[in-house]
Amino acid sequence: MKNIIFISPNFPTNYWQFCRELKKNGMNVLGIGDQPYQELSQNLRESLNEYYKVSNLENYDEVYRAVAFFTFKHGRIDWLESNNEYWLERDAQLRTDFHITSGFQVEDMPRIKYKSKMKQYYRKAGIPVARYHLVTDLAGCRTFIKKVGYPVVVKPDNGVGAADTEKLKCDEDLVKFFENRHENVSYIMEEFVHAEVNSYDAIIDANGEPMFETGNVTPMSIMDIVNDNDNSIYYIVKDLAEDTRTAGRAAVKSFGVRSRFVHFEFFRLTQDQKGLGEKGQIVGLEVNMRPCGGFTPDMIDFAYSTDVYKIWADMIAFDRSTVAVGEHQFCAYAGRRDGKHFELSHDEIMAKYGSHIRMVGRIPDVLSGAMGNQMYIATFPTREELDAFYGDILRTC
Repeated sequence: MKNIIFISPNFPTNYWQFCRELKKNGMNVLGIGDQPYQELSQNLRESLNEYYKVSNLENYDEVYRAVAFFTFKHGRIDWLESNNEYWLERDAQLRTDFHITSGFQVEDMPRIKYKSKMKQYYRKAGIPVARYHLVTDLAGCRTFIKKVGYPVVVKPDNGVGAADTEKLKCDEDLVKFFENRHENVSYIMEEFVHAEVNSYDAIIDANGEPMFETGNVTPMSIMDIVNDNDNSIYYIVKDLAEDTRTAGRAAVKSFGVRSRFVHFEFFRLTQDQKGLGEKGQIVGLEVNMRPCGGFTPDMIDFAYSTDVYKIWADMIAFDRSTVAVGEHQFCAYAGRRDGKHFELSHDEIMAKYGSHIRMVGRIPDVLSGAMGNQMYIATFPTREELDAFYGDILRTC
Protein backbone atom coordinates (compact mmCIF):
# COMPACT_ATOMS: atom_id res chain seq x y z
CA MET A 1 0.00 0.00 0.00
CA LYS A 2 1.37 3.41 -0.99
CA ASN A 3 1.49 6.18 1.60
CA ILE A 4 0.12 9.41 0.11
CA ILE A 5 0.24 12.75 1.93
CA PHE A 6 -2.26 15.31 0.66
CA ILE A 7 -1.58 18.87 1.83
CA SER A 8 -4.64 21.05 2.55
CA PRO A 9 -7.22 18.49 1.40
CA ASN A 10 -10.06 20.73 2.60
CA PHE A 11 -9.30 23.66 0.29
CA PRO A 12 -10.41 24.16 -2.40
CA THR A 13 -13.58 22.51 -1.16
CA ASN A 14 -13.85 20.12 -4.13
CA TYR A 15 -10.36 18.63 -3.65
CA TRP A 16 -11.61 15.98 -1.24
CA GLN A 17 -12.50 14.07 -4.40
CA PHE A 18 -8.81 13.54 -5.18
CA CYS A 19 -8.49 11.90 -1.76
CA ARG A 20 -11.63 9.82 -2.28
CA GLU A 21 -10.27 8.30 -5.47
CA LEU A 22 -6.85 7.66 -3.95
CA LYS A 23 -8.45 5.77 -1.09
CA LYS A 24 -10.67 3.80 -3.49
CA ASN A 25 -7.47 2.76 -5.26
CA GLY A 26 -6.11 1.25 -2.04
CA MET A 27 -3.81 4.13 -1.08
CA ASN A 28 -3.13 5.07 2.55
CA VAL A 29 -4.31 8.70 2.35
CA LEU A 30 -2.84 11.00 5.00
CA GLY A 31 -4.08 14.59 5.19
CA ILE A 32 -2.31 17.63 6.65
CA GLY A 33 -4.35 20.80 7.12
CA ASP A 34 -5.14 23.66 9.46
CA GLN A 35 -8.87 23.01 9.87
CA PRO A 36 -9.99 21.05 12.95
CA TYR A 37 -10.86 17.45 12.10
CA GLN A 38 -14.42 17.75 13.37
CA GLU A 39 -14.98 20.69 10.99
CA LEU A 40 -13.91 18.74 7.90
CA SER A 41 -16.74 17.66 5.65
CA GLN A 42 -18.04 14.15 6.14
CA ASN A 43 -16.98 13.33 2.59
CA LEU A 44 -13.39 14.37 3.31
CA ARG A 45 -13.20 12.54 6.64
CA GLU A 46 -14.33 9.36 4.92
CA SER A 47 -11.70 9.88 2.20
CA LEU A 48 -8.75 10.06 4.61
CA ASN A 49 -7.09 7.26 6.55
CA GLU A 50 -5.62 9.77 8.98
CA TYR A 51 -5.45 13.53 9.46
CA TYR A 52 -2.87 15.73 11.16
CA LYS A 53 -3.95 19.25 12.12
CA VAL A 54 -1.39 22.05 12.20
CA SER A 55 -2.17 25.50 13.56
CA ASN A 56 -0.80 27.21 10.44
CA LEU A 57 0.14 25.67 7.08
CA GLU A 58 2.47 28.64 6.53
CA ASN A 59 4.64 27.38 9.41
CA TYR A 60 7.13 25.03 7.74
CA ASP A 61 8.37 23.56 11.02
CA GLU A 62 4.83 22.46 11.94
CA VAL A 63 4.19 20.87 8.54
CA TYR A 64 7.64 19.24 8.61
CA ARG A 65 6.82 17.67 11.98
CA ALA A 66 3.51 16.39 10.60
CA VAL A 67 5.29 14.68 7.69
CA ALA A 68 7.89 13.29 10.10
CA PHE A 69 5.11 11.88 12.30
CA PHE A 70 3.44 10.15 9.35
CA THR A 71 6.82 8.80 8.20
CA PHE A 72 7.55 7.39 11.66
CA LYS A 73 4.10 5.84 11.97
CA HIS A 74 3.48 4.58 8.42
CA GLY A 75 6.94 4.24 6.91
CA ARG A 76 8.28 5.70 3.70
CA ILE A 77 6.07 8.34 2.04
CA ASP A 78 5.53 7.53 -1.64
CA TRP A 79 3.75 10.72 -2.75
CA LEU A 80 3.22 14.19 -1.34
CA GLU A 81 0.90 16.57 -3.16
CA SER A 82 -1.47 19.51 -2.75
CA ASN A 83 -2.46 20.14 -6.39
CA ASN A 84 -2.44 23.80 -5.35
CA GLU A 85 -0.34 26.58 -6.90
CA TYR A 86 0.09 28.31 -3.54
CA TRP A 87 1.84 25.29 -2.01
CA LEU A 88 3.98 24.13 -4.96
CA GLU A 89 7.24 25.38 -3.47
CA ARG A 90 6.31 24.07 -0.02
CA ASP A 91 5.50 20.66 -1.54
CA ALA A 92 8.86 20.60 -3.32
CA GLN A 93 10.73 21.52 -0.12
CA LEU A 94 9.03 18.71 1.80
CA ARG A 95 9.73 16.18 -0.96
CA THR A 96 13.38 17.21 -1.02
CA ASP A 97 13.75 17.10 2.76
CA PHE A 98 12.09 13.67 3.05
CA HIS A 99 13.57 12.17 -0.13
CA ILE A 100 10.18 11.72 -1.78
CA THR A 101 11.23 11.38 -5.41
CA SER A 102 7.80 11.13 -7.08
CA GLY A 103 7.40 14.86 -7.72
CA PHE A 104 9.22 18.14 -8.29
CA GLN A 105 12.16 18.93 -6.00
CA VAL A 106 13.51 22.29 -4.83
CA GLU A 107 15.96 22.40 -7.74
CA ASP A 108 13.04 22.20 -10.19
CA MET A 109 11.21 25.24 -8.87
CA PRO A 110 12.84 28.06 -10.89
CA ARG A 111 11.69 26.79 -14.29
CA ILE A 112 8.12 26.14 -13.15
CA LYS A 113 7.57 29.13 -10.84
CA TYR A 114 9.48 32.04 -12.38
CA LYS A 115 7.79 33.48 -15.44
CA SER A 116 11.12 34.62 -16.89
CA LYS A 117 12.49 31.06 -16.67
CA MET A 118 9.35 29.55 -18.19
CA LYS A 119 9.98 31.49 -21.39
CA GLN A 120 13.23 29.65 -21.99
CA TYR A 121 11.44 26.30 -21.96
CA TYR A 122 8.59 27.51 -24.15
CA ARG A 123 11.19 28.68 -26.67
CA LYS A 124 12.95 25.32 -26.40
CA ALA A 125 9.62 23.74 -27.40
CA GLY A 126 9.47 26.01 -30.46
CA ILE A 127 6.71 28.21 -29.01
CA PRO A 128 7.10 32.00 -29.29
CA VAL A 129 6.79 34.17 -26.18
CA ALA A 130 6.29 37.85 -25.44
CA ARG A 131 9.40 40.00 -25.06
CA TYR A 132 10.19 40.81 -21.44
CA HIS A 133 12.38 42.80 -19.09
CA LEU A 134 13.23 42.04 -15.46
CA VAL A 135 12.46 45.22 -13.58
CA THR A 136 15.41 46.91 -11.88
CA ASP A 137 15.16 50.66 -12.35
CA LEU A 138 13.05 53.25 -14.14
CA ALA A 139 15.62 53.88 -16.86
CA GLY A 140 15.83 50.20 -17.78
CA CYS A 141 12.05 49.97 -18.05
CA ARG A 142 11.90 53.05 -20.27
CA THR A 143 14.52 51.54 -22.56
CA PHE A 144 12.46 48.33 -22.85
CA ILE A 145 9.23 50.26 -23.46
CA LYS A 146 10.96 52.25 -26.20
CA LYS A 147 11.41 48.92 -28.01
CA VAL A 148 7.94 47.42 -27.49
CA GLY A 149 5.72 50.45 -26.88
CA TYR A 150 2.88 50.97 -24.43
CA PRO A 151 0.93 49.30 -22.97
CA VAL A 152 3.08 46.87 -21.03
CA VAL A 153 2.16 44.42 -18.27
CA VAL A 154 4.06 44.17 -14.97
CA LYS A 155 3.65 41.32 -12.49
CA PRO A 156 5.70 39.38 -9.94
CA ASP A 157 8.19 37.07 -11.64
CA ASN A 158 7.14 34.45 -9.10
CA GLY A 159 3.45 35.05 -8.51
CA VAL A 160 0.11 33.27 -8.19
CA GLY A 161 -2.72 34.09 -10.58
CA ALA A 162 -3.22 37.77 -11.42
CA ALA A 163 -2.21 39.08 -7.99
CA ASP A 164 -0.23 42.34 -8.14
CA THR A 165 -0.53 42.46 -11.95
CA GLU A 166 -0.99 45.77 -13.77
CA LYS A 167 -1.28 47.12 -17.29
CA LEU A 168 0.76 50.31 -17.70
CA LYS A 169 -0.52 52.56 -20.47
CA CYS A 170 1.74 55.60 -20.19
CA ASP A 171 4.79 57.02 -18.45
CA GLU A 172 2.62 58.35 -15.62
CA ASP A 173 1.47 54.77 -14.92
CA LEU A 174 5.09 53.61 -14.98
CA VAL A 175 6.19 56.21 -12.42
CA LYS A 176 3.21 55.37 -10.21
CA PHE A 177 4.10 51.66 -10.38
CA PHE A 178 7.62 52.38 -9.14
CA GLU A 179 6.23 54.51 -6.32
CA ASN A 180 3.83 51.78 -5.13
CA ARG A 181 5.56 48.49 -5.96
CA HIS A 182 6.60 46.07 -3.22
CA GLU A 183 10.32 46.51 -2.70
CA ASN A 184 10.93 42.86 -1.80
CA VAL A 185 9.21 41.51 -4.95
CA SER A 186 11.00 40.82 -8.23
CA TYR A 187 8.85 42.00 -11.15
CA ILE A 188 8.79 41.07 -14.81
CA MET A 189 7.63 43.52 -17.48
CA GLU A 190 6.20 42.14 -20.73
CA GLU A 191 4.96 43.60 -23.97
CA PHE A 192 1.18 43.60 -24.10
CA VAL A 193 -0.27 40.74 -26.13
CA HIS A 194 -3.59 41.17 -27.92
CA ALA A 195 -5.07 37.75 -27.30
CA GLU A 196 -7.42 35.47 -25.44
CA VAL A 197 -6.04 32.78 -23.15
CA ASN A 198 -6.30 29.16 -24.31
CA SER A 199 -5.12 26.41 -21.99
CA TYR A 200 -3.85 22.86 -22.27
CA ASP A 201 -5.10 20.81 -19.32
CA ALA A 202 -3.78 17.27 -19.08
CA ILE A 203 -2.95 14.38 -16.79
CA ILE A 204 0.54 13.15 -17.65
CA ASP A 205 1.89 9.66 -16.92
CA ALA A 206 5.31 8.61 -15.65
CA ASN A 207 6.72 8.59 -19.20
CA GLY A 208 5.60 12.12 -19.96
CA GLU A 209 2.68 10.97 -22.13
CA PRO A 210 -0.88 12.35 -21.79
CA MET A 211 -3.50 10.09 -20.23
CA PHE A 212 -6.21 12.71 -20.67
CA GLU A 213 -6.28 16.07 -22.48
CA THR A 214 -8.64 19.03 -22.74
CA GLY A 215 -8.42 22.80 -22.50
CA ASN A 216 -10.29 25.96 -21.66
CA VAL A 217 -10.71 29.42 -23.11
CA THR A 218 -10.75 32.66 -21.12
CA PRO A 219 -12.06 35.42 -23.40
CA MET A 220 -11.55 38.11 -20.73
CA SER A 221 -8.25 39.03 -19.12
CA ILE A 222 -7.95 37.71 -15.54
CA MET A 223 -5.84 40.79 -14.81
CA ASP A 224 -8.71 43.05 -15.87
CA ILE A 225 -11.29 40.95 -13.98
CA VAL A 226 -9.30 41.36 -10.76
CA ASN A 227 -8.28 45.00 -11.22
CA ASP A 228 -11.67 46.18 -12.56
CA ASN A 229 -13.75 44.04 -10.18
CA ASP A 230 -15.52 42.60 -13.21
CA ASN A 231 -17.51 39.44 -13.88
CA SER A 232 -15.57 36.28 -14.68
CA ILE A 233 -16.14 33.86 -17.55
CA TYR A 234 -14.30 30.92 -19.08
CA TYR A 235 -15.30 27.61 -20.60
CA ILE A 236 -14.06 24.10 -21.20
CA VAL A 237 -13.76 23.50 -24.93
CA LYS A 238 -15.91 20.87 -26.58
CA ASP A 239 -12.89 19.65 -28.54
CA LEU A 240 -9.27 20.62 -27.95
CA ALA A 241 -7.79 22.58 -30.87
CA GLU A 242 -4.99 20.66 -32.56
CA ASP A 243 -2.51 23.55 -32.35
CA THR A 244 -3.16 23.79 -28.60
CA ARG A 245 -2.68 20.03 -28.26
CA THR A 246 0.57 20.17 -30.22
CA ALA A 247 1.91 23.11 -28.21
CA GLY A 248 0.84 21.51 -24.92
CA ARG A 249 2.54 18.22 -25.67
CA ALA A 250 5.71 20.01 -26.78
CA ALA A 251 5.74 22.03 -23.55
CA VAL A 252 5.27 18.85 -21.48
CA LYS A 253 8.44 17.44 -23.06
CA SER A 254 10.37 20.70 -22.73
CA PHE A 255 9.54 21.16 -19.04
CA GLY A 256 10.17 17.48 -18.26
CA VAL A 257 6.72 16.83 -16.82
CA ARG A 258 5.95 13.39 -15.45
CA SER A 259 3.11 12.08 -13.27
CA ARG A 260 1.20 15.35 -12.92
CA PHE A 261 -2.03 17.14 -13.60
CA VAL A 262 -1.02 20.31 -15.51
CA HIS A 263 -2.58 23.55 -16.69
CA PHE A 264 -0.48 25.28 -19.38
CA GLU A 265 -1.58 28.71 -20.57
CA PHE A 266 -1.16 30.07 -24.07
CA PHE A 267 -2.15 33.28 -25.80
CA ARG A 268 -4.15 32.93 -29.00
CA LEU A 269 -3.51 36.18 -30.88
CA THR A 270 -6.64 38.16 -31.73
CA GLN A 271 -4.75 40.30 -34.23
CA ASP A 272 -1.45 40.23 -36.10
CA GLN A 273 1.33 41.31 -33.76
CA LYS A 274 4.84 42.16 -34.90
CA GLY A 275 7.48 39.87 -33.45
CA LEU A 276 4.93 37.32 -32.21
CA GLY A 277 2.85 36.11 -35.13
CA GLU A 278 -0.37 36.34 -37.06
CA LYS A 279 -3.92 36.43 -35.77
CA GLY A 280 -4.92 33.02 -34.42
CA GLN A 281 -1.37 31.88 -33.62
CA ILE A 282 -0.44 30.26 -30.30
CA VAL A 283 2.07 32.08 -28.02
CA GLY A 284 3.41 30.78 -24.68
CA LEU A 285 2.12 32.52 -21.55
CA GLU A 286 2.95 30.48 -18.43
CA VAL A 287 2.82 26.98 -17.00
CA ASN A 288 1.01 25.77 -13.91
CA MET A 289 2.06 22.38 -12.59
CA ARG A 290 -1.31 21.63 -11.02
CA PRO A 291 -4.95 21.43 -12.09
CA CYS A 292 -6.67 24.60 -13.26
CA GLY A 293 -8.13 26.22 -10.15
CA GLY A 294 -11.53 26.42 -8.59
CA PHE A 295 -14.18 24.03 -9.89
CA THR A 296 -12.43 23.40 -13.21
CA PRO A 297 -11.91 19.66 -12.55
CA ASP A 298 -15.67 19.33 -12.05
CA MET A 299 -16.27 21.35 -15.22
CA ILE A 300 -14.03 19.00 -17.18
CA ASP A 301 -16.05 16.07 -15.85
CA PHE A 302 -19.29 17.72 -16.93
CA ALA A 303 -17.90 18.58 -20.38
CA TYR A 304 -16.49 15.13 -21.13
CA SER A 305 -18.73 12.83 -19.07
CA THR A 306 -15.69 11.51 -17.24
CA ASP A 307 -13.93 11.67 -13.85
CA VAL A 308 -10.55 13.41 -13.83
CA TYR A 309 -10.26 12.94 -10.06
CA LYS A 310 -10.16 9.20 -10.68
CA ILE A 311 -7.91 9.46 -13.75
CA TRP A 312 -5.41 11.43 -11.62
CA ALA A 313 -5.63 8.89 -8.77
CA ASP A 314 -5.24 6.04 -11.28
CA MET A 315 -2.11 7.75 -12.60
CA ILE A 316 -0.62 7.68 -9.10
CA ALA A 317 -1.72 4.14 -8.27
CA PHE A 318 -1.32 2.36 -11.62
CA ASP A 319 0.20 4.86 -14.13
CA ARG A 320 -2.75 4.13 -16.40
CA SER A 321 -6.52 4.51 -16.33
CA THR A 322 -9.53 2.88 -17.94
CA VAL A 323 -11.94 5.67 -17.03
CA ALA A 324 -14.28 6.27 -19.96
CA VAL A 325 -14.58 9.63 -21.71
CA GLY A 326 -18.09 10.23 -23.00
CA GLU A 327 -19.87 12.73 -25.19
CA HIS A 328 -18.18 16.14 -25.40
CA GLN A 329 -19.91 19.45 -24.65
CA PHE A 330 -18.91 22.98 -23.79
CA CYS A 331 -18.92 23.68 -20.07
CA ALA A 332 -19.36 27.34 -19.15
CA TYR A 333 -18.35 29.14 -15.98
CA ALA A 334 -19.95 32.49 -15.18
CA GLY A 335 -19.03 34.36 -12.01
CA ARG A 336 -21.29 37.34 -11.37
CA ARG A 337 -19.94 40.19 -9.28
CA ASP A 338 -21.88 41.47 -6.27
CA GLY A 339 -23.10 45.05 -6.60
CA LYS A 340 -23.91 44.87 -10.32
CA HIS A 341 -27.54 45.15 -11.47
CA PHE A 342 -28.21 42.19 -13.73
CA GLU A 343 -31.20 42.00 -16.05
CA LEU A 344 -32.00 38.40 -15.10
CA SER A 345 -32.43 37.44 -11.46
CA HIS A 346 -31.13 34.20 -10.03
CA ASP A 347 -34.61 32.67 -10.21
CA GLU A 348 -35.01 33.72 -13.84
CA ILE A 349 -31.64 32.20 -14.73
CA MET A 350 -32.60 28.93 -13.09
CA ALA A 351 -35.99 28.93 -14.81
CA LYS A 352 -34.44 29.47 -18.24
CA TYR A 353 -31.28 27.37 -17.93
CA GLY A 354 -32.09 24.91 -15.16
CA SER A 355 -31.75 21.88 -17.44
CA HIS A 356 -28.22 23.00 -18.38
CA ILE A 357 -27.01 24.09 -14.93
CA ARG A 358 -24.59 21.64 -13.27
CA MET A 359 -23.43 23.69 -10.28
CA VAL A 360 -24.47 26.95 -8.66
CA GLY A 361 -23.25 28.65 -5.50
CA ARG A 362 -21.20 31.29 -3.75
CA ILE A 363 -17.46 31.61 -4.29
CA PRO A 364 -15.25 31.85 -1.16
CA ASP A 365 -13.93 35.38 -0.63
CA VAL A 366 -10.33 34.22 -1.02
CA LEU A 367 -11.10 33.15 -4.62
CA SER A 368 -13.65 35.79 -5.57
CA GLY A 369 -11.15 38.29 -6.97
CA ALA A 370 -10.62 36.20 -10.10
CA MET A 371 -13.83 34.16 -10.04
CA GLY A 372 -16.66 36.53 -9.07
CA ASN A 373 -19.02 36.10 -6.13
CA GLN A 374 -21.94 34.06 -7.48
CA MET A 375 -21.10 31.26 -9.87
CA TYR A 376 -23.06 29.28 -12.41
CA ILE A 377 -21.66 26.26 -14.27
CA ALA A 378 -23.63 24.94 -17.24
CA THR A 379 -23.13 22.63 -20.24
CA PHE A 380 -24.16 23.23 -23.85
CA PRO A 381 -23.78 21.15 -27.01
CA THR A 382 -23.18 24.14 -29.32
CA ARG A 383 -21.16 27.36 -29.29
CA GLU A 384 -24.31 29.34 -30.14
CA GLU A 385 -26.04 28.15 -26.97
CA LEU A 386 -22.89 28.89 -24.94
CA ASP A 387 -22.74 32.46 -26.24
CA ALA A 388 -26.46 33.00 -25.61
CA PHE A 389 -26.03 31.84 -21.99
CA TYR A 390 -23.21 34.31 -21.39
CA GLY A 391 -25.24 37.07 -23.00
CA ASP A 392 -28.20 36.42 -20.72
CA ILE A 393 -26.38 35.83 -17.48
CA LEU A 394 -24.04 38.85 -17.68
CA ARG A 395 -26.42 41.41 -19.19
CA THR A 396 -26.89 44.36 -16.85
CA CYS A 397 -29.83 46.75 -16.58
